[in-house]
Amino acid sequence: MKRFTGILLIGISAASFGTLAIFGRFAYADGMDTFTVLFLRFGLSAAFMTFLLILRKEPYPRGRILAQLIGMGAIGYVGQSFLYMTAIKYASAGLVALLLYLYPFFVAVLSVIFLHEKLTRTKIIALVLALVGAALIVGPVSGQLIGAVMAIVAALIYSIYIIIGTNVMKHVSPVQSSAVIFASAGAVYGMLTFVNGAHFPTGEAGWLAVLGIIFISTIIPVNTFLAGLDRIGPTNAAMLSTIEPIVTVLLSTWLFGDQLLPIVLVGGGLILTAVVLLTRSELQTKEI
Repeated sequence: MKRFTGILLIGISAASFGTLAIFGRFAYADGMDTFTVLFLRFGLSAAFMTFLLILRKEPYPRGRILAQLIGMGAIGYVGQSFLYMTAIKYASAGLVALLLYLYPFFVAVLSVIFLHEKLTRTKIIALVLALVGAALIVGPVSGQLIGAVMAIVAALIYSIYIIIGTNVMKHVSPVQSSAVIFASAGAVYGMLTFVNGAHFPTGEAGWLAVLGIIFISTIIPVNTFLAGLDRIGPTNAAMLSTIEPIVTVLLSTWLFGDQLLPIVLVGGGLILTAVVLLTRSELQTKEI
């Protein structure tokens, strides 16, 4: 049940993360800019999680664990999102997204090196299928070298975030870790928003999009991811997270009328196949 619960939690996380681009599109349409969106996303999420932390009477993390959580938020989340948003200025969204989905490879390699995790044949096959599927979904690629480098570094930063999170989650609850991570990222984006000028929502649609980003695209997926990460490990969590682009593509097609090409369907099928292989493998593995 522990593994099944972990798989379910990561699935919920990936599906929720897949809504971020959708809500972001509505937010940008209402006149918001990237820094303001991310400041509201992490700042208000931090306030909510801190309130929840007080209600649960859980202590605030301290010492080395606190420092690691601050690094995960201020460096991990901020670094990855900043590089991703900057990379799309120099390269196509397809190229950036493809390179960002190299992170399951990085997580697998880092897990073998630092966590001594066994990389089975099933995991390798699922990893390749998921990456090929992601490549087909994001479509044609083009761009300058600097954009490609930024996207690769963004993937590496996110991979390190997952590896560090694997150890941290052995000492704190998802609520404790999320409160610190959100607050750290919110503080950094708050300073960036102050320097660049804030562009808050001008209408009801904008604020509804912000609420969606906070609860559906941030609080739910981050907490479920961290909880699932502790149950099934970093490589499996990264692998299962590749269902995220499927959710994004389907929602874009439904809400905005974006064309769903046959190659996208093939890519989605490969990712789902990878998830099924990994899920069956995990459920058949006896807990030690």
